[in-house]
Amino acid sequence: MVKLIITDMDGTLLDDNNNINEEFWNIEKELNKKGIIFAAASGRQYYNLLHRFSPIKDDMLFIAENGTYVMYKNEELYINTIPKEEAVELINASRGIKETRVVLCGKKSAYIEPGNEKFMNEVNKYYTELKIVDDLTKVDDDILKLAVCDFIGSEENSYTHYKKFEERYKVVISGKIWLDLMMPDANKGKAVEMIQKKLGISYDETMVFGDYLNDLEMMSTGKYSFAMKNAHPLLKEHCNFTAESNNDNGVIKAIKKYVL
Repeated sequence: MVKLIITDMDGTLLDDNNNINEEFWNIEKELNKKGIIFAAASGRQYYNLLHRFSPIKDDMLFIAENGTYVMYKNEELYINTIPKEEAVELINASRGIKETRVVLCGKKSAYIEPGNEKFMNEVNKYYTELKIVDDLTKVDDDILKLAVCDFIGSEENSYTHYKKFEERYKVVISGKIWLDLMMPDANKGKAVEMIQKKLGISYDETMVFGDYLNDLEMMSTGKYSFAMKNAHPLLKEHCNFTAESNNDNGVIKAIKKYVL
């Protein structure tokens, strides 16, 4: 029996217009009645997820910032931070990369330096708590990750510059224009394993959904691992099932078929 359902957000639960299908809210009520825990696992900020799921925030689990911050019923279950001096090094490494801007993701807020409208429109999709500062290297907060917004394309542009850091950090392509940098042991999969151990839930009792490479490690944590039809080809190779696309309500259809 499935006891834990975890889904990525962008490209997975959300459609391409950034919306959650209205059917979801009734489905979550049914899961809650059965004692099944629903979780969002995202590169998004915790406060952004909290806002998106405000009607059910007290019932669900949040795996934020690509697994570096986990909250459940207002309790902090896990945090994985980047030392300040190392965050400064990564910020400075971004300065010369064309068409990129950095979001410094802290526990209390996300931070950016002043940017143009195009950048602000992207940032506002994912960050509810956001502060504009003159210099990211001067921020005083617990740093969870750096998110690089790359309008040329993260896989072909910024990743090539940050690849040299892979021996020391987790460098992951989290979207077409997003690259995330975290501590080397930080990922959604590790966060899920920690949750399973803490809550006494097994691999056979876990269902996970994802679409991009920041979901890769998470796919090995559940027997019911689903790659969306629109997923990155590499992710599909590491999943046991395929769900319909994010625009076809694939997550909900799979939950109805296999759980409800």
